[in-house]
Amino acid sequence: MNKILLKNVKLNREIVNISIENDTIKSIVSNHSEIVNLDEYEVFDAKGNTVLPGLVDVHVHFRDPGLTYKETIETGSKAAAHGGFTTVFAMPNVKPVVDNPQALKNMLLKNKTDSCIETYQYASISSNLDQPDNTDINTMAQLGAIAFTNDGHGVQNAGVMYKAMLAAKQNNKAIVAHVEDDSLINHGVMNSGKAAQKLGLPGMNGLSESSQLARDLVLAYKTGVHYHVAHISTAESVQLVRMAKELGVKVTAEVSPHHLLLDDSMISMDNPMMKMNPPLRSPKDRQALIAGLLDGTIDMIATDHAPHSKEEKSGSMLTASFGIVGLETAFSLMYTKFVKNGLVDLKTLLKWMSFNPLQTFNLKPNEIKVGAKANLTIMDLNAEYQIDSQEFLSKGKNSPFICEKVFGRTLLTLSNGKVAYRI
Repeated sequence: MNKILLKNVKLNREIVNISIENDTIKSIVSNHSEIVNLDEYEVFDAKGNTVLPGLVDVHVHFRDPGLTYKETIETGSKAAAHGGFTTVFAMPNVKPVVDNPQALKNMLLKNKTDSCIETYQYASISSNLDQPDNTDINTMAQLGAIAFTNDGHGVQNAGVMYKAMLAAKQNNKAIVAHVEDDSLINHGVMNSGKAAQKLGLPGMNGLSESSQLARDLVLAYKTGVHYHVAHISTAESVQLVRMAKELGVKVTAEVSPHHLLLDDSMISMDNPMMKMNPPLRSPKDRQALIAGLLDGTIDMIATDHAPHSKEEKSGSMLTASFGIVGLETAFSLMYTKFVKNGLVDLKTLLKWMSFNPLQTFNLKPNEIKVGAKANLTIMDLNAEYQIDSQEFLSKGKNSPFICEKVFGRTLLTLSNGKVAYRI
């Protein structure tokens, strides 16, 4: 039997001891209580640091199989645990694409054997993510796909999206949309606006997101499907989701830390570390995203963790790959910028980064109570440090937040009662 004792942990302002057997929290008692049969336990002394429910990220790219020079399920899951995450949802844009039942079976098995945390698997809406057809959503839903998405590509054909929504609705699954109309991208490498003009770089029109989103929200209204907007980035998109919720559309949305903390006015040079898709938008868009998160229009924070090799993120934004890693920096950045600065309290941040992501996809929340699954992380919330890519467990080092000073260091992460990360 796997038995772990967490000593001297802060839970709701009290210092307690938490005992765990196998994957379950067995007791939560005062730290003054006598510990019986102490030698049976693997002991971790938290020294008064804070225990939190395990974080959840519904949007990660682990690149495995096919692109393992960027990341593997093993390195990606270790990076997640290092960031305090006990649960992630992996995107299907690997090689081969998870677009058929056999590929899904292979991924479900690989996630189970290679990941040190709970890793759910998306399957695609269309063949190869970009074909004008529909995959076998019925079979893949029954096999255990968490939801369906063509992430990395917008679904260009309304008929394809409509049929996917009908099938997903029938199976009580969500459609997760990377909303992007290809005809409005214009080969852009950053947001279309003053910054792009100043740098002489081609810009991506924000209408590419909001126009396709408007189409999808009408389809979602008609089909009744749960429609989830990935990495929302424009003020118009936020307003569309807000109006759709008021009309009763079953829509949820996520926003990435980089879209909350950065905007295109901060791109002062041709910097490939600032290249992501969707791109960093205008200051007005960023403020709308923050407002949307605060008022509940946006339901959760998700990293869109997208590792690349050093070579792929070097040189010019014209040639570099889109993407940013985020699993190992998300909590500390959001805690520092939103909680330490007094914008929200820790409970609200945990709602966005733990409770809402699981509830949205009909999964049990991570809770710290007797009888609950031991999905938790212990954080030193007073530790100030500088983000250092050399400390990343991810293969990807592509982040514009390197050298940023933050608070909140992960000391221990348990996923289903097993140590996934220990400092």
